[in-house]
Formats: sequence, C-alpha cells, structure tokens
Amino acid sequence: MTSTEQPSHPALARALAADPQLGALRRSLEFYYGDPDRDASMDLLYQRFVRPGELVFDIGAHVGDRVGSFRRLGARVVALEPQPLCARAIRAIYAEDPEVTVIQAACADRPGPVRMYVNSANPTVSTASARFVDAADGAGGWEGQVWDGELDVPATTLDRLVAEYGTPAFVKIDVEGYEDAVLAGTTGAPPALSFEFTTIQRDTAARCLRRLAALGDYRFDVALGESQRLTFGRWVDGAEMAAHLRRLPHAANSGDVYAVLPPIPDRAGTGWAGPG
Repeated sequence: MTSTEQPSHPALARALAADPQLGALRRSLEFYYGDPDRDASMDLLYQRFVRPGELVFDIGAHVGDRVGSFRRLGARVVALEPQPLCARAIRAIYAEDPEVTVIQAACADRPGPVRMYVNSANPTVSTASARFVDAADGAGGWEGQVWDGELDVPATTLDRLVAEYGTPAFVKIDVEGYEDAVLAGTTGAPPALSFEFTTIQRDTAARCLRRLAALGDYRFDVALGESQRLTFGRWVDGAEMAAHLRRLPHAANSGDVYAVLPPIPDRAGTGWAGPG
C-alpha cells in the first residue's frame, strides 16, 4: 500500500481519512491490518481462550490488531496503550464499537507515572523497560533500532482494572520487556493469559513464569514470532516451559507464552481438555 492507496480494512480507511496524523503510523497499520490469512490464524488461536460476551484485557494494544481478533470472537475488550498516537488510532478505528474501551495508559506493578522509551521509527517496540533498551543494544536482529525519545505516561495495574471492569477471561500482555512488572500488579489469577518474551531478555520471561507459579497452578504453551501456532500442542508445567525458553536459539527472537489454569476447557474441539 502506497501513501495514496486506501487500506482494505474499512474502519482503518475511515480512521485515516478522518485523522491524517495517523499516517505517521502507516508502517504499523499496513503490517497489522488487511491480511485475512493472518486474521484467520489469530482468531483460530484466540478462540481457545475467548468466547462471545467474555471480557479481555489487551495490555500493550499498539494499533489494535488483537482488539480486532477479540471482537471478531465476540469478546468485550479493554485495551491499554500508553503511546498517544497509537491510542488515538485504536479509538479512531473502533470509534463505532461500544464494546471496545481504550485507556491511554501503561500497566505496571503500581499506579503512577512511568517513563516510556519511544522508538519513533518502530513504535511497536517502544517500552517502559530501560533494561529492554540496553539488552537490544548491539544484539543480533535488533540492528538499527533506536529509542530516540522519552515520555512520561500514567500507569494503572491489573488489580485496578479488575476492580473497575471485572475479571477478564483472558489477558494479553505485550509490553516489550515490561511483562514482569505487569504481572507484579495482580494479586488475582486470570483463567488464561499470554505474555511476550524475547531471546534478548530471557530473564524477564523467567520472572513471569515464577510470578505465575506464585499465583496459581498454570500450564503453558508457546507460539514463536507471529506464527499464531502453539509449539507443544499440549499444556506443560512451568519448569518445562522455562527449560524450553532457555534452549531456544537467539534467532528465534520473540514469541508469546500462553498460560491457562486447570481445569482447561476444550474450547476449540482439539481434545486439549487437561494439563498433560
């Protein structure tokens, strides 16, 4: 899609027409919208965890492509996105959808302001983790990434979101190395969730696994990159997942760990009705 072409996603086209400043996000919008095959794969994955009418928290919503999947599955969505222009894009795209609530804020271990490190050329990797920025410096696969701005943003916690909106059926956490801080902000145990990991910060993933072990008897699977395909095809315990993440080659780069509490419902007709 060139700068003069209209995107195939109708709501996105309306948003861009109504707010030309959203063109600054064109790279992200082009990637995350308008690919029916990717949308179908995403929906197939998330239908294991989300049913119509249930509540989902999208923590680190970026430009809202996962919001779109959750809505196609009939869920109500509370989307958190701290970057002002990204939050503005989500609001514009889902302006006619009353089942989407957009909150321009980060999620952390405690409420209050947090410092965001902004990658203006690639805002999807903007982060509230200085350690993430340090880990990416000189790492293979992260060449050319520059965090060229800083921004103080408000932060809330998962506990506060639950108190205001209710207990979610699923929580998606994708906050570029700040996932452990998000999980530190909950005293409850969501029935299902996902958190992003990177091979430049395996210690963050290890802290997430330990935190979840303290919250409940979670079982895990993992999808690499944007594959939307679970690796094991069964639910493994935290020790097996931790060992798997340690063994991954650096080139695996990133992915999402999925966590569920037993008893595990067989929502996709796959026979995944237990933790084994």
